[in-house]
Amino acid sequence: MRGFLASSIGVTCAAALALPLTPPALAATARPVPAAEAARPAPHAGTPATTPAARRAAEPSAAGSTQSLPLHPLTRERATPSAPAAEQGLSRRAVRHFSLVGVVWDDPDAELHGRVQVRTRTAGTGTWSGWQDVETHNADHAADRDTPERASGRVRGATAPLWVGDSDGVELRVRSESDDSAADSAGPAPGARNLPAAPPLPSGLRLELVDPGEDDGASFGDEEEPRAAGGANAGTSALTEASALTEASAVNADLAPIGAAEIAALGRTETEQEYLALNAGELTERQLRAKPYVGPRPGIVTRRGWGANEGLRESGFRYTKKVKAAFVHHTASGNNYRCSQVPSLIRSIYRYHVKSMGWRDIGYNFLIDKCGKIYEGRAGGVAKPVLGAHTLGFNSNSMGIAVLGSYGATKPSKSAVKAVARLTAWKLGLYRVNPKGKTTLKSAGSNLHRKGKKVRLNVISGHRDGFRTECPGRKLYGKLGSARSKAARYQGR
Repeated sequence: MRGFLASSIGVTCAAALALPLTPPALAATARPVPAAEAARPAPHAGTPATTPAARRAAEPSAAGSTQSLPLHPLTRERATPSAPAAEQGLSRRAVRHFSLVGVVWDDPDAELHGRVQVRTRTAGTGTWSGWQDVETHNADHAADRDTPERASGRVRGATAPLWVGDSDGVELRVRSESDDSAADSAGPAPGARNLPAAPPLPSGLRLELVDPGEDDGASFGDEEEPRAAGGANAGTSALTEASALTEASAVNADLAPIGAAEIAALGRTETEQEYLALNAGELTERQLRAKPYVGPRPGIVTRRGWGANEGLRESGFRYTKKVKAAFVHHTASGNNYRCSQVPSLIRSIYRYHVKSMGWRDIGYNFLIDKCGKIYEGRAGGVAKPVLGAHTLGFNSNSMGIAVLGSYGATKPSKSAVKAVARLTAWKLGLYRVNPKGKTTLKSAGSNLHRKGKKVRLNVISGHRDGFRTECPGRKLYGKLGSARSKAARYQGR
């Protein structure tokens, strides 16, 4: 793969001339919105400004924005910075349009022990939803400790994001609870001891309201401050609009034309030819003569295809040595989305990961929707060993695949499971890995495996195999055996 990695350097320079530049969309606002501005009443449901076109004319930030609202105590107890109130939130209010919510706090190592619930008002109808739970345990999706991404000083603690669709009103409550509170929610048993006091909530709680913007074919915004490697505004190395688009597209130039919205699927013969080209110079004579075990390349929607604003992420890419394992996740963002909304959903998660959580890019290497469509995640090239931020402790020598939705109680679709199998059969095959096999990874430290421990894992593992977590949900985890078998068959094993 080294030859393939090196080839993109020259391609990037040439691609800057080849890529047609689309005029930038209306400005994307990445800065936290002041409270007074964020609380400005949104247009009442049914007014002309609730249509996308009118909204973009009335609100420039509708091209993509994040409203960041500080939480306030919901009780009369006295709160201090060292002892935040045990119940915080926001009263019902009108806000600018958004489609995804999440809660962040200052310390990425602090945990939110409690319950986060949100109600939202649907734009266009004015209908308020019931209370929806937001997944609070999300620290296991992160860059490894002692890495530049983790040590950037920008990373925050956060809940999982929740997709709510186009909304213009919100109400939030966050309650601190002891670990046993949920189990005892029906009431204490006779003679039971009092539960331990609820731990304090993390400091600096804020509600993040993310508007993914309209997908008009542009992939950058002219008012977004682009991230630069090593700092948020490193000037000389900051991405320009042209280089941001070119950089993200050129790394896939051996697979698709510059600026392509999708990398086309290939048949087995074409994929085997691609395999030999990508591994030129690295295969032994015996390997060159042997039939490769690699699954046919599936179709993959590129970052340009889902409308990534390439000015949001840090410039450059980070790679690991190889891909020895695939960790499967769910995004825990809810299942109330249509497949036609997925580009907006991914743009929202991308913005939440970068602007709200402080990561260098979206954390997952790939995302899959419930209709079985595969999307490129973190930039760097779909065939390359891109270092992600998906499985704390095991991001090196692995890739992270997120199935969009929540699969603790809901079964994943057959199309999604098949897409996991097709993707892993191809990507693992490029690195000569059997999806039904075992592999050994060295832990960078998690709550399940100490730092430095060599851990034996399934090549296709669930997130919970590397970290004590519910992810990827009980129902999706139960389908991984089927995905392994299918992937092996796709490879011809």
